[in-house]
Amino acid sequence: MPSVVEIRRLEPADAEAFQALRLVALRDCPAAFSASLEEEAELPLEVVAARMRPGSGRYLFGAFADGTLVGCVGVGREAARKLAHKAFVRGIYVAQAARGRGVGRQLMHEALAFAATLAGVRQVSLVATANNTGAIALYESLGFAIWGREPDALHADGRFHDDVHMLCALPVHPTG
Repeated sequence: MPSVVEIRRLEPADAEAFQALRLVALRDCPAAFSASLEEEAELPLEVVAARMRPGSGRYLFGAFADGTLVGCVGVGREAARKLAHKAFVRGIYVAQAARGRGVGRQLMHEALAFAATLAGVRQVSLVATANNTGAIALYESLGFAIWGREPDALHADGRFHDDVHMLCALPVHPTG
């Protein structure tokens, strides 16, 4: 597996590969996602593809190694006018075979760089499962700080899991 992969925005033609990776992620790490494997498995491919269309308001980025999707991350922006200065990162996942090679860091760099291009966005938030210390360390190394902990935020694998809420301030531009 190469240490540098191609990172690009996913488009409707990537829907099948994305859905396959997403289902692996939900099977592999059920406590890391609020969606369930059962819910996502029932989504028609057309719905997944529609989420990737320009103008959908959803921004999904993928990491490709030798043409195979090995990681993904979603970036969004709060829709309400009073909250539009905030972006968020959701659904980051790197396939087992690609872990330990910096793919997650590359995806997060892309997510943060993209969020910084959204006019007026000043901060990016994310939520991580509290026991996912590797992911939390990555996020902290990129400038995120924990600002809160939600006990029993998620019920998966027959038990409750705490979430930590993290925030990263973006550089403020004179017009932002």
